[in-house]
Amino acid sequence: MKQLETILRIRSLDLVCALPAAEFLARLKSMDGHACWVGLRSCVVVSKVQANRSFVIRLKALTGRSHSDPPFAGKVLEVDDQTTRIVGSYRLPLGQVLLVWLLGSLGVLDFLVHSDGIDLILLDVLMPEVDGFEVCRRVKADHRLRNIPVLFLSSLESAADEAAGLSLGAEDFIHKPFSPPVVLARVQNHLKISRMTRLLKNRNEDLEQLVVERTHQILEQSEELMRQKQEVIVAQGATITAFCSLAEARDNETGNHIRRTQHYVKTLAEQLRDHHRFRDQLNDEVIQLLFKSAPMHDIGKVAIPDVILHKPGKFDPEEWAEMQRHCEYGRNAIAQAEVELGQERSQFLRYAREIAYCHHEKWDGSGYPQGLKGEDIPLSARLMAVADVYDALISERVYKPAYPHEQAMAMILEGRGTHFDPDMVDALMEIAPSFKAIAQRFSDEELPAEKRPQT
Repeated sequence: MKQLETILRIRSLDLVCALPAAEFLARLKSMDGHACWVGLRSCVVVSKVQANRSFVIRLKALTGRSHSDPPFAGKVLEVDDQTTRIVGSYRLPLGQVLLVWLLGSLGVLDFLVHSDGIDLILLDVLMPEVDGFEVCRRVKADHRLRNIPVLFLSSLESAADEAAGLSLGAEDFIHKPFSPPVVLARVQNHLKISRMTRLLKNRNEDLEQLVVERTHQILEQSEELMRQKQEVIVAQGATITAFCSLAEARDNETGNHIRRTQHYVKTLAEQLRDHHRFRDQLNDEVIQLLFKSAPMHDIGKVAIPDVILHKPGKFDPEEWAEMQRHCEYGRNAIAQAEVELGQERSQFLRYAREIAYCHHEKWDGSGYPQGLKGEDIPLSARLMAVADVYDALISERVYKPAYPHEQAMAMILEGRGTHFDPDMVDALMEIAPSFKAIAQRFSDEELPAEKRPQT
């Protein structure tokens, strides 16, 4: 259909209705100054204007409200097969309410889908093409339209008809003959409910958008925290590397000892993580910290004089007393690093300090430097004691040869409950092949074969 553009001057406009396009021209000629009927093919939305105001009606496939028009308090669609308009004929004082009248039920859904927010539907029941019950059913079945309230206006009087309409999802059922005050009150009430429902829906959408935006912010903050945590982890690694490099430079016997022992500690901790005595203390994060801290167990040896540290024979009592002080020296150095880094960033050093100071303690209290006994010895140090002794047994020292893996395991088993935590020894026996594999993986290749750890 060709586009029509007609300029009309209306004295007062109380009612705007929609009709098939073929009826538009006939209706246009009979305008009485109180109502305007506009339509195109199925139907279009048209604009209400104030009295004595010029306006332009542009008939296109879909026509919306002009941005210059004043806002409506509500938009009501009346669907009836009679030319006598129910609400319009009573001249109800609806104020700034746009009333759109649709003659017949054909095209109702299309109109609703393409219209600009209908707030209320006044629906006749008895219509020739599609009755009001079916129109209501289709409206309530469409997720885009089901929230629009439907009021039946009908001459049907039986309770069964009213129940049928309400069962389809209609909000109200008004019987003829109509009482104008009753119709007005119900229309206004449902318009208020519809308006509040729409405001609530818009508010919920705003809140959902706010949640999306806030979630995005939280994810960004989480990513930033993860980045900072990675930086801390890198700093931890760098600190440990510096400490351990210093230890390796001082102790010729170290070799790959620190690498093997840290893997022993990790493997043993993973075996014990589900044990009832240890499950509250061992998790992925703690085990990773133990793995990083283990290499610093002998960091205090950097403070031991070379003449003692590299002595090929047995220590005399004074030398042995000084050698034992490497635990204290290591603890003091790590404690100072904790102070420098601050409590929040030095969590990993806590385990390093415990290991350095207590890894020579024994389960029965005969160890050094404090003579701690049983569970008074930190868990980290008990793990380190098993790892350190196993590696010392399979490695050659100036005072002993390297023992085979099986002999080393037998000697540790003898120390169950005296030197070592008994549950840790039991766990070690279950994973003995893993310790042997670690020793082979990190063997001291630079040493002569007879001096490498025996596996």
